[in-house]
Order: sequence, then C-alpha cells, then structure tokens
Amino acid sequence: MQFPESWLRTLVDPEISTQALSHKLTMAGLEVEEENPVAPMFSGIIVGRIESTEQHPNADKLKVCAVDDGSGQLLQIVCGAPNAAAGLKVPLATVGAHMPDGMKIGVAKMRGVESSGMLCSARELGLSQDHAGLLVLPDDAPVGQDIRQALRLNDVLFTLKLTPNRADCLSILGVAREVAALTGAKLTPPSAEPVAVTLSDIVPTRIEATDLCGRFVGRVIRGVNAYSKTPAWMVERLERAGQRSVSALVDISNYVMLECGRPTHVFDLDKMHGDSLTVRWARSGESLKLLNGKTIDLDPSMGVIVSGGHVESLAGIMGGDSTAVSLDTKNIYLEAAFWWPDAIAGRARKLKLTSEASHRFERGVDFSTNREDLELISRLIMDVCGGEAGPLDDQIVNVPKRQPVTMRLTRCRRVLGVDVSAETADAVFKSLGFAFTQHDDSFVVTPPSYRFDIRIEEDLIEEIARIIGFENIPAVPPLARAKMRIAPEISRGTHQLRHEVAALDYQEVINFSFVDETWETDMIGQSDPIKLLNPIASQLAVMRSSLIPGLIANIKYNVNRKQSRVRVFELGRVFMRDAAATDGPLSVALVSQPQRLAGAAWGGVLDTQWGVSDRQVDFFDVKSDIESLFGQLANRLKFVPDSHAALHPGRSARIEFDGQFAGWLGELHPQWVQEQELSTAPVVFELTLDSLSILAMPHPQELSRQPVVQRDLAVWVDNNTAVGSLLDMIKSMTLEYSELSIVKQVNLFDVWKDKAVENSTEKSLAFRFFLQDAEATLDDGRVDACMLKIRDALASHYGARQR
Repeated sequence: MQFPESWLRTLVDPEISTQALSHKLTMAGLEVEEENPVAPMFSGIIVGRIESTEQHPNADKLKVCAVDDGSGQLLQIVCGAPNAAAGLKVPLATVGAHMPDGMKIGVAKMRGVESSGMLCSARELGLSQDHAGLLVLPDDAPVGQDIRQALRLNDVLFTLKLTPNRADCLSILGVAREVAALTGAKLTPPSAEPVAVTLSDIVPTRIEATDLCGRFVGRVIRGVNAYSKTPAWMVERLERAGQRSVSALVDISNYVMLECGRPTHVFDLDKMHGDSLTVRWARSGESLKLLNGKTIDLDPSMGVIVSGGHVESLAGIMGGDSTAVSLDTKNIYLEAAFWWPDAIAGRARKLKLTSEASHRFERGVDFSTNREDLELISRLIMDVCGGEAGPLDDQIVNVPKRQPVTMRLTRCRRVLGVDVSAETADAVFKSLGFAFTQHDDSFVVTPPSYRFDIRIEEDLIEEIARIIGFENIPAVPPLARAKMRIAPEISRGTHQLRHEVAALDYQEVINFSFVDETWETDMIGQSDPIKLLNPIASQLAVMRSSLIPGLIANIKYNVNRKQSRVRVFELGRVFMRDAAATDGPLSVALVSQPQRLAGAAWGGVLDTQWGVSDRQVDFFDVKSDIESLFGQLANRLKFVPDSHAALHPGRSARIEFDGQFAGWLGELHPQWVQEQELSTAPVVFELTLDSLSILAMPHPQELSRQPVVQRDLAVWVDNNTAVGSLLDMIKSMTLEYSELSIVKQVNLFDVWKDKAVENSTEKSLAFRFFLQDAEATLDDGRVDACMLKIRDALASHYGARQR
C-alpha cells in the first residue's frame, strides 16, 4: 500500500521525523518497504510567468520568451516547448539552479540569442515521463515561489508491506490509528456534515443471501454534473497513492476507499434495468460484462447485485459495464455494503481479476461505519458535482458478532518473556481503542468492528508486543539441557540421505508441489490427479504424484542455457488419492502424502577431461548410483523389467526391495525427449523413502587369513533369460547348501553373442566367482565340486550349457 506522508499527517501528526515514523510503523508490524521522496533533489527552480513570446530569428521551432520571475525584471529565455504561450505559469530554472540530473543552469546562447535560465517540463524535473511540453502550474501559484513549495514536493511516499491479517490498515485511517496508538498523538478521523435530504427517492433493496451481504446502505443523488473537475488536492493525493485520476465521480469513490478503507460503488441510476435491487448468489448460466470490458460466466459461488432480472454488479469485486458512470451521467445511486469475507475470498483470483475492492472485502471491512462513509462520499460528490440527495437506505441483516477474547497476564508474560504489568496492558488496549474489562489477572477484550484479526488470546498478546515495541523485548537465549542424542544405527534421516546423494555428484533442487495437469495425465499416466480449488497459476493446477516431471523441467531449463551435463535430485512429498487415508495432525483424509527421492542424469557420465573419453550417462550408471545409496543392502534390490508412462518401454525397470515396490529406474520415453527438445534421453529414478531409510546393522567379524580363489564360469543361455534370475538362483543355493557357503561373491563380467550366427537365439554370460573358507585353504577338488554343482543347477533350471 502506497500513500504520501502528508496525507497521513492530516489525520494524525506526531511530533517525530519521517525516519522515526517509518521506524515505529515497521517495529509495529506495518513494514515500511520503501520510503521515497515525491520528487528528486533539485534547487533554484521557481514559479515563472510567461509574459510574451516571439519567434526565434534563427530557428523555426524555438521561441524567445519574456518571463517574470517575481523580481520585477523580465528574463529572456529561449524555449522549444510547443505549448509555451503568454500567460502560462511554468517552472523556471534560474541561473545557478541545480537540476535533478546534476546539471547546473547558466547563461547560454541558443542560435545567437542569449537565454538566462530554462523553462521546464515534468520529465526534466523528474516528476513524470511527460515531456510533450512545459509543466503548466495552477493559476494561483505565486510567481517567484519555490516550486517545491508551490507543488508540495517536500513530501515522502511510504510503501507498506502489510500482512494479510491487517486489513484494517489498507487505508490512511487505519494507519493513522496505529500511529496514534504508537505515539499518543491525537487522531482526527475524516468526517463530513450530513448532506441535506431534498428528495424522497430510494431504490428498494432486498437481501436474499444474508451469508453474502450483512449490511447494505444506499442513496440516490440526482442532478450531478459529471463534467465537474476533480479538485487538484484530491488528484494529487490519488496520484501519489498510485491511483490514476479518471473523473470526479470515480475519483471521489476511490478517494474514500483509500482514506477510510471503504470500497463503494457508483451506479448510473438511469442505466439500471429496474426500480429495485436484489442481492443474491448468482445462478448457473448468468453472465456479466465488467467495467474492464471482460465478460465473465457466473456460477452459484459468486455474489451479484441484480436489477430488473439483469445482473448489474459482481458483489464486492467489480461493477458491471452497463451501469458504469460516464461524463453524461446525471443521476447516480451510491452503494456501501458489508460483504462477508468468506463470500468474496478467492472469487477474483478464480476469475483472473484484480480489484482494490475485493482485496479489502476478502480480508474484512468495517461493518459499523457504512452510514458515515456514505455521508462522506455524498458530501464530496455534492460539493464537487452538485445535485440533490435522497435519504439513506440502511439495511442491517447479518453483521459479525464480536466475540470477547480473554488475555491472561501470566500467559502474556510467559509468551513475551517480559514482565508486562496490568497498567501497561490497560494503556495499550486504551491506545488501540479496544473495549475491555479487567478481572484480576485477565483482560476481556471486545475487538473493534474493523479488527477481523483479533480472535484468540495470542492475538491480544501480539498487540501488547507491537505497541510496547518488538525492539524492547530482550533476546534471551533458551535454557535447556545439552544432551547428545544417539544416532540410530539401522535408520537414516532425510538430511543424511541428501548428503549421500549429493556425494554421488547430484545437485539438490526444490520444485513446486503443484504442477501442470498435462504432466500428471500424460507423462505420469495419472488419470485422476488431485486438482487445486484455487491454483496460483493455470499451469500449476494439480498436485504432483511423482517428482520426475519437475526434474525433467530442471534439465530442460539448464539445457536451454547451454549446460552440457546435468545431474539433479529432489527429496519431497507426492500426493495421491487413497481411500484408506484419514485426517490427522499431518494427514488429510483420502490423500496419501508419501515422501520420495528422485534423481535425473543427462549428458556426460563425467565432466570432459583429457584422461577419459566422453561417454553419455546410461541406465547402468544410474543403477550403480542407486546401489551405492543402498550400500550393504544392495543385494536385496531387484530390478524387474517393466513399463512406466514416463519411461522408455525397453529401457526401464521396476525396483523392488525385499520383494516390495521401491521405485522406478529408466530412460525418459522418446516422446518426452522429443517434446522437451533434448538431444539425448535423461536417465531418471524415483525411490520410496521407506526403503531408503533402512540401514544394515553392522556385524563385525574377523577377517579370514585364507586366500581367495577365483573361478570363471561362462555359459550359453537363451536370449530371453534374465541375468538377475541366474544370480538370484546362485545366491539361494549358497544359503541352502552348506558346501556352497564358500562362495562369497559372484560378478557378471562379460556378455557376448556370436556375430557369425545370424539371428542367434543365445547369449554367453561369463561369471566370476570369489570363493574363500574362513578356517582352511581351499583345494582344487572342493572348488571344482562347488562349481560343478552350480553349473548343473543352471543347466537344469535354465538349459544353460558351458561355453
């Protein structure tokens, strides 16, 4: 929220500097994000009056002006502005003046004619980007007066970064209340004498939806002159608050909203389709063309104001185009309503709209001052535009009931760590204008009608902290026993897991949990993704059920920026429908939220270097990384060929751990490689955190002093025989037969096909066995018997024959 300091000081004017005021607001929770002067620094620029102009003798586009600077002697100044004319009052940079860009004005000759100064445009003064001509000053500006005083440029613009709960400070009045409470300065709220009621006209209003509108105040004003000019002081305040001046009627409505926090709406009475209004929820099939020219389709979740069966306005958000006021408007209807925050929240975003009214109403607007605010806007309109007013039609049907909140001093002292006395709490609540009663150690506070954020005891404690000043609360370190926690031996946490993945040369990323719906439906094959009711963007409309698409997007982002090698991982939650899920402290009914670890590798397996030839990362490189993560438990992993919507059909595997699903591994599907415009396919994996959290329990044992015997076994098997199944069988045999217990390790070291045989149906697999006995040296007979038993078993089960 932006506003000029001078406007704030018309309501409350503490005897402190701008910097001190800014600091107090920030320390009270109203962070002053920016503090900028209205105009840049310059000096020596005054109000000048052009007395006469003559054509420059040597230039068609220049004029020689005689300018009165208030000294009694006219200055000769050469000017090229097209609007330079006798009688205008304009900024005059005198000889010796310093301009905003640092230039110093002196006497100069322009095409042979002497010029003693410069006449300035708004851009040359740094006030705007307008440089079409000289900045024309008001007729009543005193000649010779410093321009900073004439235009009130010694002002500061405050930009507040408000938290969503402080809707009461979305107005100058709200901020002024805070300043009065913080400094003890007198608050002078805006007010107006009620206008004279000379008409009996009213527009009957029926409120059908009391959960939408709790109070509705309206008034008819006839005979206004919409061509009237908005007062200069109002235009100045609006522009310095970031509002563009439109017309008197619109400007006055915006002014009251900014000053009092009361969004109002002005209807063109003659354009309304009926003689009465109805406030209700919209009906399916209805539509409305808004003030911004956009036509929207309405649904029953949106509130509307209807006249003669025609929707005239989108309640609390934006008015309709059909009843918008214009310069031809003669008769108007003013509306100041209280819309329930829950009835407005999210609707504007759903319609992809932004409006000052919805921003305030969805956070809560004072429901007790509707009449006073409408009287203020009526007075301003009639003072500026004239007209005759009808009576106020005030309907109160369902306004919030302010529930008292109790604050215990003992609780306040414990939370803040400060010895807050009853006298301090009493003074704070009085300065804030809170109605309260005191009972021993407790204060029972009834929140004001404009404070929608006071609901629980901690809210009142926060008010105490804000007013006494957060900087006055000492920072005391917590006192606790320093006790070392024993790290578990058979489990590892997410932090340790992140370090281990990073040690494998992957970089961590953190992506949004909500993703593009096409990622879920097409890439992941999720037919029924969990949709968001109120997404922050159209391309982030569903919750992710996999981490893989986000990592692919990370790779594409880096590839587009000429990165040749990318290895990323993410550890986070995914979201899937689960009928068995129930509500809990960290769970939501019907939605499971397991954690996953996913990684993706693209480009070279190593950084380019002289000692190793370049090679693209492949399936087995990433498979090795996964096995490294599981460590000693890698022998309990199984990679089963399977298909996944995001993965290459022939280069992907389902990962199992102890027979349970543990994740996926594979190359990205060629369809997505082409769609993402990648030169090669990334290799991706996704693992369940449950399987990764388990660590092998250390079992120390004495190292054998006996030598290790190596034997190789090469066998022919059918092309469709999986290597893993052979290794699983060998492992089970070593556990089943005691004579095979000497087999300590088996590695596949060669796969070969005879290229001389066309369409060969066999492949050769070569295994290397490592055998060792802890007690005795192995002899050839024992080793040969062991190898023969394994060979025969492979021949029996898989038809393997020794090569």
